[in-house]
Amino acid sequence: MANAASPEIIAKYRSSVQDCQQITIKISELETDRNEHKLVEETLEPLDPDRRAFRLVGGILVERTIKEVLPSVMHNRENLEQVISTMQQRLELKQKETAEMKAKYNLVTEQ
Repeated sequence: MANAASPEIIAKYRSSVQDCQQITIKISELETDRNEHKLVEETLEPLDPDRRAFRLVGGILVERTIKEVLPSVMHNRENLEQVISTMQQRLELKQKETAEMKAKYNLVTEQ
């Protein structure tokens, strides 16, 4: 993996690569959640605002109206988008740090 790099440096590099992978997985999960929220929004928007809608809250199914549920779904989607954006920035920073470490210590990875 490395050209005369110390085991500590190699461990730190591997940890950094693993962090990047974990952040990528989390972003993917959040994007799936965001897409589900968007689908719910698109489904509910054309419907009568006074129509009944059911929502799972803390493991309990509650009955509400679309006009009560839709703003909450939209707000949750917006929050997910903000978190995704933050996570993408963290990923870019971590990838940059990892690349700098690889270049600085002349690490060679298996492709």
